[in-house]
Amino acid sequence: MAMQTTQSIDDTIANSSEQYVTFLINNETYGIEVLRVKEIVGMTTITTVPNSEKYLKGVINLRGIVVPVIDLRLKFSLPEKEYDSFTVILIIEHKDSLVGVIVDSVSDVISSPGQLQDVPNFNVSLDRDIIKGVLNKENNLIIVLNPDIMLSIKDMEIIADMDVE
Repeated sequence: MAMQTTQSIDDTIANSSEQYVTFLINNETYGIEVLRVKEIVGMTTITTVPNSEKYLKGVINLRGIVVPVIDLRLKFSLPEKEYDSFTVILIIEHKDSLVGVIVDSVSDVISSPGQLQDVPNFNVSLDRDIIKGVLNKENNLIIVLNPDIMLSIKDMEIIADMDVE
């Protein structure tokens, strides 16, 4: 019996690694592996970070943890949009820490086992390294992002040098 339980836990972990939280930015659908998304929070007060890139909006205090927040619209060189009631911050695992990413709205959690495809060779405005792959779900293309390269080394150094209470 114990083997079946272990097997089902392994299956759950394997299946959840092929599940994605999908969200909208500028009417395009993006996704991040569900295991990397720790929390979804509504817009909150963001403390600005001096001398940082425009897309690095600042930091938030998440239950005593200082979390840097980036606006994916600005990171992707898209026009700024006023935050509204649908705007949320996805708290995601970024290497060994957490980072918040501002998105226009969260859509769904989808399961797409074995369907992640390599990025086709076409000219995109995004840094190709940030794209982990593409999913075709019900004739909608979903760009799956690699959360480990959302922040540059320079961004991480600026955040590390901050004195935030």
